[in-house]
Amino acid sequence: MKKTNFLKSSGFYVLIFLAIIAVVSMITGGMDTETSQEISASEFMDALNSEEVDSFTIQPGAGVYEISGEYRTEQELEVADSSSDLLLFDDTTSTTTKNFTTKVLPNDETLKQITDIAETTDTQMVPLEEDQSGAWISILFSVLPIVIFIFFMYMMMGQAGGGQGGNRNVMNFGKTKSEDATKKPMKVRFSDVAGAEEEKQELVEVVEFLKDPRRFTALGARIPAGVLLEGPPGIGKTLLAKAVAGEAGVPFFSISGSEFVEMFVGVGASRVRDLFEQAKKAAPAIIFIDEIDAVGRQRGAGMGGGHDEREQTLNQLLVEMDGFSGNEGIIVIAATNRSDVLDPALLRPGRFDRQILVGRPDVKGREAILKVHSRNKPLASNVDLKVVAQQTPGFSGADLENLLNEAALVAARRNKTKIDALDVDEAHDRVIAGPAKRDRVISKREREMVAFHEAGHTIVGMVLSDARVVHKVTIVPRGRAGGYAIMLPKEDRFLMTKDELLEQVVGLLGGRVAEEVVFNVQTTGASNDFEQATGLIRSMVTEYGMSEKLGTVQYEGNHQVFVGRDYGQTKAYSEDIAYQIDSEVRRMMSEAHVRARQIIEEHREQLNLIAAKLLELETLDEKTIRSLFETGQMPSDSNTEEFPSEKAQSFEEAKRALEKKEAEKIRQEELALAADESEDSSEVSLPTADSEANKNSEKESENEATDTEEK
Repeated sequence: MKKTNFLKSSGFYVLIFLAIIAVVSMITGGMDTETSQEISASEFMDALNSEEVDSFTIQPGAGVYEISGEYRTEQELEVADSSSDLLLFDDTTSTTTKNFTTKVLPNDETLKQITDIAETTDTQMVPLEEDQSGAWISILFSVLPIVIFIFFMYMMMGQAGGGQGGNRNVMNFGKTKSEDATKKPMKVRFSDVAGAEEEKQELVEVVEFLKDPRRFTALGARIPAGVLLEGPPGIGKTLLAKAVAGEAGVPFFSISGSEFVEMFVGVGASRVRDLFEQAKKAAPAIIFIDEIDAVGRQRGAGMGGGHDEREQTLNQLLVEMDGFSGNEGIIVIAATNRSDVLDPALLRPGRFDRQILVGRPDVKGREAILKVHSRNKPLASNVDLKVVAQQTPGFSGADLENLLNEAALVAARRNKTKIDALDVDEAHDRVIAGPAKRDRVISKREREMVAFHEAGHTIVGMVLSDARVVHKVTIVPRGRAGGYAIMLPKEDRFLMTKDELLEQVVGLLGGRVAEEVVFNVQTTGASNDFEQATGLIRSMVTEYGMSEKLGTVQYEGNHQVFVGRDYGQTKAYSEDIAYQIDSEVRRMMSEAHVRARQIIEEHREQLNLIAAKLLELETLDEKTIRSLFETGQMPSDSNTEEFPSEKAQSFEEAKRALEKKEAEKIRQEELALAADESEDSSEVSLPTADSEANKNSEKESENEATDTEEK
């Protein structure tokens, strides 16, 4: 972890400020080492006439004469005066003193009177010149706060302007924080990017254009000004940019869209200018702007007016990319997942000539991504990455990397040396629904209702299995779900028919129908099912034109809402059409509900059997479900392997189970080692026994021969 430098922190300057205040207080309040009495001018004249004053000094001041002197004898001090004249760092109090101070008016008559009395009473009088330190101290106290304030503002601005680029100067706010990424060791290459072959080819062509432009310019080709990478989060847009930086033999400047805008007006536009100036000096070069929607949002869509700092930054970016002067030899690569909110001027040819859609990978791409992320992970022989790719439709590259990482964590928790298929399956469930909550207290009736609910999904999914297959069903609570059934498509689909969408809706309603048929109740467990089913039906009616009553008309777009742009706009259809849409959605949902009830009632025996096995085993896989549905029997080669850590009800029990398993493993190793040692010792002792037996037999034969001869 990076250590914080105390000398550069704000606390250090606060301590300096407090020390300055303490020193000034000591200078102003601690100059006098002795307690002095403040007297009036008349009291001074009386003491001088009565010869009580031994000596005094008189000095012109700011409009008065300041007199300081000593009495001939000690004088008593009043309590109020003594408490007001205490030193700053002295706790002792004095009741008597010989010192006094006073002030008199600066007129000639008063000065002559004091001089005459001093000569008469033989009192020593020392005139002093006007003290200039008072003027300097007043100037110091008027200027010092301003200086300290400016100093602290300078230091704070320096720290705010520091950041990524290291510009610790208040004048460097307009400087960009980007650096040439090719000067750093970039380990990412195009071989590390899988599942995006067409996107890589487009970017490779851009890099080759910068390395060898003559091959393209000979055919009259113009270098593209910009490339926009568009797609959902986690699909590898930034990874592609890193691969370009690793493969490119040209300078690569990387910056985030949010780093342009600061708290001061004009900083964003200034940083855009500075970024392109640096790129021009290093041309040919590549500029990568991550999350460009932070500064590239559509102009005029603000809720509080059109003159916005973000719009000024966007205007400068538009000018730099394709303005009057132009930028030859500079390619801008940008990434965003909200291209619908970008300004149209930013997307026109000449600025972003290429808009590359980086979509979710297909099954082939997912397998390639899994191979990349499994390079440093030991996999068991029963892990088939092709099967894992088939079981993860819709997963992005980040999801797949997280899947293998969770599998490695599960294998380490189970004290394994390799990642097997059970670990990958558990990681798949954790990624989809969250970690298992086996210690959740559930009543017997609620557990039965959850089992029949999930069995209802399973039965409808087995009957309507043309497009989707039941992969797994479980009643183990995970996340917010008390149980779930995983339905996977048979193959990657980019187009869906009306019948397939209706089958999905019927499958979603199977859980609620099973509750109604078996228990004659309606629970809250089907809320998420209704949400998904209603969304599908409404999209069929308003977007896909799959309603016979409303026809092939799109009433609602499938774009994401942009409040600044869509604010104040009315719906594109009347209230009567809205009523018809709601009626059609309700009718189609009712038909799907009736069809689900028919399926459940026809297969009531299979429903009861699967629910009973769920209550017994808690989790059923695809093979077990198919065997129960078709034959009513469990498969012969079913795997019932369990792990102690998963059967435990708490962390302490899981820890004790693992410790017990580890102790048993050590004991088995010790027994095996002891057995090996005993076998070695027996092998050594056997020849000795045989030799002794041979010697004894030889002696016996010799004795017998001797006896024979004697006879």
